[in-house]
Amino acid sequence: MAATVDPDRSTWDVIVLGAAAAGENAAQYSTQFSGLDAVMVEAELVGGECSYWACMPSKSLLRPAEVMDTARHLPGMSSLVSGKELDVSAVLARRDVVINNLDDTSQVRWALDTGIDVVRGYGRLDGERTVRVEMAAGGTRTLTARHAVVVDTGSRPAVPPIPGMSEALPWVSRDVTHLQEVPRRVIILGGGVVAAESMTWLKALGVAELTVVNRDAHLLPRAEPFVGPMIEERLRDAGVRLLPGRSITAVRREAPRDTGFGRPHGGEVTVRLDDGTELTADELVVATGRTPNTEDIGLPTVGLPAGGFLDVDDEQAVRAVSGHWLYAVGDVCGRALLTHMGKYQARVAGEVIAARATGRPPVGVQSGALSSADGHRGNPQVTFTDPEVGSVGMTEQQARAAGIDVETVEYDMAGLAGTYVLREDYVGRAKLVVDRVSDTVVGATFVGLGIAELVHSATTAVVARIPLSVLWHVVPSYPTASEVWLRLLEGLRAQRRG
Repeated sequence: MAATVDPDRSTWDVIVLGAAAAGENAAQYSTQFSGLDAVMVEAELVGGECSYWACMPSKSLLRPAEVMDTARHLPGMSSLVSGKELDVSAVLARRDVVINNLDDTSQVRWALDTGIDVVRGYGRLDGERTVRVEMAAGGTRTLTARHAVVVDTGSRPAVPPIPGMSEALPWVSRDVTHLQEVPRRVIILGGGVVAAESMTWLKALGVAELTVVNRDAHLLPRAEPFVGPMIEERLRDAGVRLLPGRSITAVRREAPRDTGFGRPHGGEVTVRLDDGTELTADELVVATGRTPNTEDIGLPTVGLPAGGFLDVDDEQAVRAVSGHWLYAVGDVCGRALLTHMGKYQARVAGEVIAARATGRPPVGVQSGALSSADGHRGNPQVTFTDPEVGSVGMTEQQARAAGIDVETVEYDMAGLAGTYVLREDYVGRAKLVVDRVSDTVVGATFVGLGIAELVHSATTAVVARIPLSVLWHVVPSYPTASEVWLRLLEGLRAQRRG
């Protein structure tokens, strides 16, 4: 679809540079109650990384694996799936349906129906409140914002500068979520969220030899210490080879070539480890973090260096640019590289922009909507491994480093009636990190099947600073995993009386 606005139009109230999920929210919230108008400039797909290349395709690959594994461990179903494997072609076809076969027509239609214009092309800042666009259809176009420009250009996988790595054309996140064929042998470099989720669905989809090279002692090293070992136990049981505390020093590949997303990029790939050991596979997946897309968006034209994360305040305004006209949301500001947090930042930025432009208080200002500090205190995240990992706020280590007088409590979630009915061999754990002075929860971590839905209650407790004396009266339903809240609070009472 070409540009969807009058080709002669040049001025809007708000220009959003990048139309991923956060950019969509920024455009919507800046215009929906203010009378302002907005345009989004996008070179790829409206909806961005999460809709087509990350969150949505990855979860569509993980869900069948979760259901199959649960069935294998549930009497009454285990006999039905014994000896069965996932229908890989059907799983991949469902993935393609979830991502609309990389067609953003519905996303563009949503924008237009919401009153937001879309310009197709690569945009760069070109001075104050100005964006110059290399149009997808050819030529250039200059756009000017009356009030604000919002940067939402996202991030891309960071490929480490290891000899031979770039030349080998390894898979990155877009390849592993868009795999078209399942390699027999795969090596994954990394131990964070993308690596952990990728190894979960790759093994379930039939990778015969899966090896994980991770420089840290455990997977998910930023989580509570018990998290990594619990994930690793399941992976080892599934036949995954884990090599913790190791790194790759060189890579070579036979006849590397660009075969498109999700297909092996050439012949066999061989990696050399730091101890001299060599490993060979059909594909190498690099999952070692992300870097912001800010090198080529015209930052020097507004007095900023090219590249790096954009430093923003709690209104999402870029600190180094005066005049409160330049904002950044999503991955580019580096505050939390999570889609839901980027959308939250965009809602804040949108309301701030509308308030400054119209001189009216934004909706929800009484609850702190003008500042994103409260939301970042929660910063919820779910990692969809087997078992799932959910976290909110600070870990115990982070809380102690922040000078908080910490009290903690843990509980084995297998002891709950609500988890026992999910599967007889349930494995899980929960932990609360409590500030003794305020008697509030500052962090929570849950591990186990079906814990993703516990994360929002924990986020509410952390962000709202609900006292434990009040949480005691928040009664969990029975039999559900939410009963873990009661058990954790009982544990705290026992510790204090002990």
